[in-house]
Amino acid sequence: MRFWPIVLLVISNVFMTYAWYGHLKDLRAMPLMAVIAISWGVAFFEYCLQVPANRMGTAYFTLPQLKIMQEVLSMIVFAGFCVFYMKQELTLDYLWASLCLAGAAFFMFRNLPAAG
Repeated sequence: MRFWPIVLLVISNVFMTYAWYGHLKDLRAMPLMAVIAISWGVAFFEYCLQVPANRMGTAYFTLPQLKIMQEVLSMIVFAGFCVFYMKQELTLDYLWASLCLAGAAFFMFRNLPAAG
């Protein structure tokens, strides 16, 4: 069951990333207030997944572990969003930043008890 919070966090990050950045491609011609309202609507679905993911996740992970997991998943989803949806290149700086997050994840999860 440890994987369900991760799955929900990945999907919630897709919604979150689109809510934050999708309007830069799709809604540029719309008035800002309309874009904000649409983004809030998209973010609603992010919260519908993220809140249960964190509730379930606290049965298996500490709060700091959940936060680092969220950040790592966010970087992974954002990389795919940049490349495949926004058609932007990722630079080596993105790799270095991701490695820093991988280091943070290592320190947060190094004492995780084995699944049993």
